[in-house]
Amino acid sequence: METVLPEDVLHRFLLESAGVRGVLVRLGPAWREVAGRAAYPEAVRDLLGQALAASALLTGNIKLEGSLSIELKSAGALRLLFAECTDQGRLRGLARWHDPLPEPLAVAELPQSVMAITIGHAERGQRYQGLVDLHYPSVGEALENYFQQSEQLPAKILLAADGERAVGLMVQRLPGEGGHDASTDEDGWNRIEHLTATLGVDEMLGTSPEQLLYRLYHEESIRLFEPRPLAFGCSCTRERVESMLRSLGREEVEAALEAREGEIEVICEFCAQRYIFDRIDAEHLLSASHNAAASTTAQ
Repeated sequence: METVLPEDVLHRFLLESAGVRGVLVRLGPAWREVAGRAAYPEAVRDLLGQALAASALLTGNIKLEGSLSIELKSAGALRLLFAECTDQGRLRGLARWHDPLPEPLAVAELPQSVMAITIGHAERGQRYQGLVDLHYPSVGEALENYFQQSEQLPAKILLAADGERAVGLMVQRLPGEGGHDASTDEDGWNRIEHLTATLGVDEMLGTSPEQLLYRLYHEESIRLFEPRPLAFGCSCTRERVESMLRSLGREEVEAALEAREGEIEVICEFCAQRYIFDRIDAEHLLSASHNAAASTTAQ
């Protein structure tokens, strides 16, 4: 009988004697939902899976309100890579590309590439954004450098994905007073970093979280916290689509109605939800926008 491994879960853990904290993410159905939205080439698919696992991974050790997204844009064949995890553990992601894709597909070699990590509420205007240096062979190594630069704390990040699963593991030295190592174990971080580096891609994808952590750190004093469930989920709403249409302005909305025989259809790229607006809907949202602007001017 085939063993069914726990999936769509985030595990936080603490290696107390070594002064190291960690997060392990394992995605199954949630990742397959994202991967199945387009006929992604294998290289693009695996990179998107790594980014999706990383977006969940990075929520593990922060107090998150809203969402955390990882977005890569470039002028190369991989034009866009987007992955997001919300404070409710809802994941979504997509990629845009064109052929021919370089072999291998390496983020460090994409022309005019930029990667940003964005945290917070877009609707409330409460967002923090940091840029990630992409001059590294992998997304994991680029994120390691980001933590070293932004928090002055070393981190080890491993990411792996295939068509079925996406997995991420991060360990990070705990900060102490003045930003120094919180552990009295002088070799603690070096030892944990070395143990983590022994993990291969096949083992990451094929091993349950508990077994994986035991294999790596069974000689350490490990404290495993309550697992956090994850799932595919999209934050699109009819209200957000209406806001987008208002931003286009009356002229463009009316042109779209004429071109589509009196109806506008908007399909979410993340979840394929369809939103339909007829002429009455369009007039209502445009009039509401006009009235709101007039009221503001009058004040």
